[in-house]
Amino acid sequence: MKIALVTDLHFGARNDNQKVAVFQKKFYDEVFFPYIDEHEINTVVDLGDTFDRRKFISYTSLKAAKEMFFEPLKERQTILHAIVGNHDITYKNTLEVNSINLLLDSYPNVFEYSEPTEINIDGLDILLVPWICKDNEEQTWGMVHDTKAHVCFGHLELTGFQMYRGMPNYEGCNPKAFEKFDQVYSGHFHHRSTSGNITYLGTAYEMTWSCYDDQKGFHVYDTATRALTFIPNPYTLFYKLFYDDTNLTYEDLNGMNLDALADTYVKLVIKEKNNPVMFDMLINGIEDAGPIHLQVVEDHLNLNLEDDDDIIDEAEDTLTILDSYIENLDIKSDKKELKVLMHGLYNEALSIE
Repeated sequence: MKIALVTDLHFGARNDNQKVAVFQKKFYDEVFFPYIDEHEINTVVDLGDTFDRRKFISYTSLKAAKEMFFEPLKERQTILHAIVGNHDITYKNTLEVNSINLLLDSYPNVFEYSEPTEINIDGLDILLVPWICKDNEEQTWGMVHDTKAHVCFGHLELTGFQMYRGMPNYEGCNPKAFEKFDQVYSGHFHHRSTSGNITYLGTAYEMTWSCYDDQKGFHVYDTATRALTFIPNPYTLFYKLFYDDTNLTYEDLNGMNLDALADTYVKLVIKEKNNPVMFDMLINGIEDAGPIHLQVVEDHLNLNLEDDDDIIDEAEDTLTILDSYIENLDIKSDKKELKVLMHGLYNEALSIE
């Protein structure tokens, strides 16, 4: 039996931006549901952070989430096992008040897991582990120790994995705590990665600049063979363009097709700008395409870099710049803790319009 695995859906992302919701819906309409229909998949496991905001959701975002995901699942009589993640809870120390239970209790096909629970799908025992906090910590580790299941699905914060590409996580549990399992699949970190028996599934679609050029999609798990298959999402929300008019002609400009930039976030990085007329033509063309937001990076953050490749690399990786700056600080404080703080602030800033 094959089951679909999704995680970190973050309905209501980017301050309930409805154009982002339209982008999310495109994934479900054109990728997710056509695939599960074709392959007759009738069970889905959501590994947490279904909703974006911890304390509330707007009516428009809730309506959009129901129309793009929950109603189509109900119409298909598809079972949804929903693990509670840290974005689904109001309080840090307990999962008692969570959005899955409060917003989706009218769906008979949705099963919420705010406690560590063993389930059996097609003869395979699976331990489901929601976000670990003070209230459920003792129960969780007791279940991890006692379970006979060889497979674990959870919303885990483990050290050594990348939250986003190039953004390592220094906090949370030691991965060795889950070494008894043959396979561990987790939500929470938005970058897809594997180390040993543990795989972070990553998000189904782009939502922040940290997702740029990081392939998104969902997974299908075969309970018989225990094989995991990745189904890529071909759609992109974030684009980077690099401008250099050294050898650019007006014919080149007029031949550019910028239609793909509609309802996306665009970052234009300036390598060389000598012709203001050409530059204005390109800006007008991008704006006519109708992006959600256009950002121009014109001074390369005043970095003293040796060549153009360095400029492009550094312009693409703000976190590298932050880490390098911290490393060069003459301070006695723990630089590792400062990096964690700055990474967190950067992540929060990305979600703000």
